[in-house]
Amino acid sequence: MEQIIRIGIDTSKHVFQLHGVNAAEEPVLRKKLRRKEVVALFEKLSPTVVAIEACGGSHHWARLLQSFGHEVKLIPPQYVKPYVKRGKNDTADAEALCEAMSRPTMRFVPVKTAKQQAALMLVGLRDRLIRNRTQLANAIRGYAAEYGLIAARGMCKIEPLLERIAADKMLPDLARELFALHAKEYAQLQTQLKDVDAKLMAWHRAEACSQRLAQIPGVGPIGASLLVMKTPAPETFRSARHFAAWLGLTPKDHSTAGRVRLGVITRAGDEALRSVLVAGATAVIRHVRRGRGAVSPWLVDLLKRKPPKLAAVALANKIARIAWKLMVSGEIYGAKPMPPASARAA
Repeated sequence: MEQIIRIGIDTSKHVFQLHGVNAAEEPVLRKKLRRKEVVALFEKLSPTVVAIEACGGSHHWARLLQSFGHEVKLIPPQYVKPYVKRGKNDTADAEALCEAMSRPTMRFVPVKTAKQQAALMLVGLRDRLIRNRTQLANAIRGYAAEYGLIAARGMCKIEPLLERIAADKMLPDLARELFALHAKEYAQLQTQLKDVDAKLMAWHRAEACSQRLAQIPGVGPIGASLLVMKTPAPETFRSARHFAAWLGLTPKDHSTAGRVRLGVITRAGDEALRSVLVAGATAVIRHVRRGRGAVSPWLVDLLKRKPPKLAAVALANKIARIAWKLMVSGEIYGAKPMPPASARAA
């Protein structure tokens, strides 16, 4: 086989489409293989550069191919789409991956380790349990309201409501049995959430970077853990603004002909991470409006001119920039920077 310099792989559950080119940019490899055949091929193939679309299972294949000596580059799907010619099929996708990888300005996704994916799995499990608990709490409130039993807002009011329901002798026997099942399920979810939170806090205490980020007002242990887990590689971002743009906290740009037109935030990037930062910023604003904690003149002036929700997004943008600086520099929030060696000597 002629020397291959690049290979694009369109992955799926069972069938993989390969597209490889030589030094003259001529296609020399166009194959459709099964999973086992792909492994056998790359074990024998001389080391080359491989492009895979960043999707489900892509990090596993990247680690596997790297173990065979190949260089693997993961490309976001939205960056591959412009290179697809006409019809959408596996062959065109593999060719588009091979072409997109060759662009000098292309951006790639760092390959995650198995431990990093395990940490993200912990966060995903926590999010799912919280959604299930919220859904169950809403169902309990709805059913209880049908019998004239209501409770104030807040998740802490669900257990007292269930106790009142259990003590109400006027309810039908079937309703009491069903509410008991709801109460049992709610208790199980609470126990599972406590276990997951304990694992997450243990992970947070073991990570020095996460502990440093938690000192930023509005971040906390959960936000700091998410920032460390979900940020691919802080040093790959050219500036703090690029990091905020990656999170979707910068305005959309519709500028043309020299006229600057900025819209709402792009909401690109990871939704969970962005929502945690905005929620933390909202908590900071709530404390500032109540006269608690340290007051930032910039934030006070912003709240005079803008609505609280808009100010929360702006503050989340600022928090993201501070977090990026701490992750890249290794500094501690609030600590004074070390003077240069010449100043210390003087």
